[in-house]
Amino acid sequence: MMAINVQTLIPLFVAIPLGMSLLVQLVARRRHAVAETLTIITLLALTLMSGLSVGQSGIYHLGGWPTPVGIDMRLDALATLLLLVVSVVGLAVSLYSVDYMRRFTARSHFYSLFLLMVTGMNGVILAGDLFNLYVFLEVAAIASYSLVAFGCAHEELEASFKYIVLGSLSSALILTGVALVYGMTGTLNLAHIASRIAETGMSMPLLLAFGLFICGFAFKAALVPFHAWLPDAHPSAPAPVSAMLSGVLIKALGVYVLARLAFNVFGIGANELSLLRWLGLLSMVAGGLLAVGQKDIKRLFAYSSISQVGFMVLGLGLGTPLGLIGGLYHLVNHAMFKPLLFLNAGAIEYATGSRDLRQLGGLNRQLPVTAATSMIGSMSIAGIPPFNGFWSKLIIVLACIESGFYGFATAAVLVSIVTLAYQLKVQRMAFFAALPEALKDLQREPPMMALAMILLAVGCIVLSFAILTGLRDPWLIGAAQQALTAGIFGG
Repeated sequence: MMAINVQTLIPLFVAIPLGMSLLVQLVARRRHAVAETLTIITLLALTLMSGLSVGQSGIYHLGGWPTPVGIDMRLDALATLLLLVVSVVGLAVSLYSVDYMRRFTARSHFYSLFLLMVTGMNGVILAGDLFNLYVFLEVAAIASYSLVAFGCAHEELEASFKYIVLGSLSSALILTGVALVYGMTGTLNLAHIASRIAETGMSMPLLLAFGLFICGFAFKAALVPFHAWLPDAHPSAPAPVSAMLSGVLIKALGVYVLARLAFNVFGIGANELSLLRWLGLLSMVAGGLLAVGQKDIKRLFAYSSISQVGFMVLGLGLGTPLGLIGGLYHLVNHAMFKPLLFLNAGAIEYATGSRDLRQLGGLNRQLPVTAATSMIGSMSIAGIPPFNGFWSKLIIVLACIESGFYGFATAAVLVSIVTLAYQLKVQRMAFFAALPEALKDLQREPPMMALAMILLAVGCIVLSFAILTGLRDPWLIGAAQQALTAGIFGG
């Protein structure tokens, strides 16, 4: 088998989507089919590159300048896992967008911003220093602000403005933390910061910086009480944007960076782990309870995202190998079933013109692909065996019991029951209630939208079998967990 030079792949994860984003604007402003094709080819290439990177690790020095003079881009098992998640979800969403975005004008702008958001997320995942991590974070965030407002309706502009204001506040907290770390350590390279903290310990300014990072990235992850932007942004955005925001953006910019800094850079103690556990618990419970009463299907799924992120952070907050496995496995699972559910909601809105569950019903006959894939997504997120969400939630519950946190384990089980309750409500009201007279002549899902939903549903089923490699070492997840506990990028 031909050996892969990972050094040549690392910069391409950023260079390819960035270059294609610019190319779409230059050559495809009036040729929407060209923009769609270029975007799909780009995401397909990134998916193949992510697959080739599995099991690889390395450091790329931009311009050939060595650390700490130059800029590093670093790849390890955890970064590879996130790159694979972003690429696969991005590919499915780009396929879905071909049909869905035809009712919008200036589609080339959408695809350019979409690729720019992917560029920012890949840059965050691979960044080896705090400054460039912040720069790529802002690239992804600014692209997402614009995408939320893409339809230019009143609701979308209001949600985007709220997102920008709160996002700017979180970015200011993060930038202040970056300045404090540089002032205390004299470097922005993540590996060097970790080494100096290991040598000198955590001073009060560094502890303050860590606190600012927790607050800033908890906002990006939409953890309660930093979640206020998400319930407005997700329902207002076009369905492909909602799928990317919930499926990968809040994880790449939030959960991933929080885990990376906590475990690989600052080193996490008992107090910080306790804080993560309680943030996870609060998000699980609040998000689940707020979802129960929603009638707007996309708003319901938005609150559900807050609850599911809580499961991930609870797993990370346990700090044990099994807890980290559970948190990371749920991160990957959520990246499959939550974009699927948002694409289902988009297909329903596309066909019926409504997101209100009270105006729907009988869609299992009118939209069979949406109904079938929605059932898979609903059962996965609710944790019904043998679907993938069951296994990741089971691991988190077992990790809580193993660590002696029986209250957290009980809460996780109860929130899963609440999740099942509101997902069954969606299934009943949207698909199995009586078909309203106004919806009897609906057309079926366009082929590319149907293909994207099928791909993500298959992804949920495939991930259900990842556990067959072992409870404590599921496929790819075990190596990512070891990257978190083995020091900065294996260093």
